[in-house]
Amino acid sequence: MSLPRRRDFPQGALLDTIDARRDETPAAGQKPANEMSRILRTAPIHLAADPSGGAIAHWHHDPLHDVVEPMTDHVIMAYNGVIQRRERRSGRSVEVGTFRPGVAVIIPAGSSSRWDIPKPVDVVQLYLPQATLARVANEAGITSTDLLERTAHPDPVTSRLLLSAADSLEDNGVLDVLFRQQLTDLLAMRLLAAHTGRPLAYQPAHGGLSPNILRRAIERLRSDTDVDVSLAALASDAGLSRFHFCRAFKESTGLSPHNWLRQYRLEQAMVMLRDPHSSVAMVAASLGYASQTAFAAAFRKLTGETPSDWRRRGG
Repeated sequence: MSLPRRRDFPQGALLDTIDARRDETPAAGQKPANEMSRILRTAPIHLAADPSGGAIAHWHHDPLHDVVEPMTDHVIMAYNGVIQRRERRSGRSVEVGTFRPGVAVIIPAGSSSRWDIPKPVDVVQLYLPQATLARVANEAGITSTDLLERTAHPDPVTSRLLLSAADSLEDNGVLDVLFRQQLTDLLAMRLLAAHTGRPLAYQPAHGGLSPNILRRAIERLRSDTDVDVSLAALASDAGLSRFHFCRAFKESTGLSPHNWLRQYRLEQAMVMLRDPHSSVAMVAASLGYASQTAFAAAFRKLTGETPSDWRRRGG
């Protein structure tokens, strides 16, 4: 997986808090982004947060020898970089493991330990509020939400899902929010299934959306206005939980809501690019991309061509 271009960190309250705390003794129950910035002494390459309090962050940091203080949310990590040995100490307990692609690290909310990592690390992290984990468990009929602490634990499914986040954020507000919400719920379900230490009694439901509910969902996704197309809004309109809506929508269409909307936006882009009076910049802005560069990267990812090359070829 290629490393995304380093971006300017948002100049908001989070950065102010991070800067203010760099050299302070950390207090208990810090937000994960703040605590990670303190011990890693850098800003993330990318940080995407949701109103729920959850976030996905991509870090590239130097060797680490420090104590990770208790955090308010669960932290799940996946590594993409050199294979290396590491140690985690908690009280008298010492765990030695190997960081490599295909393993996952889980730091449950409220836990604290010392980490010794001798080489630079490329890592993607999910900050998962307990409220989100409990909601997904409730929607799936699962009773236990006590996550196990994991250190370099083999789990290629969690690793692959989390690493996909670094390459899937496209600087398109609507698409990125929908992607993060889907990914967070999917990862929460995976954690409940594989990292609570209890057998999963959940039996997945089958069947897609009814024709009327599917039509309403597609109408909402196709809306050119500021209609809310978040996963919560789509699920509420369908009278389903977020978890069950995603499953049923994919069974009905063959695509997740995010991938369906992404494909639809690509079709819109192609129609607009056929109009010689529409510049690439105008198309990018009308489809909600933060810049022409972001739109061109997303377009090329799906078609193999830049918008300008596609237009010159005759579409």
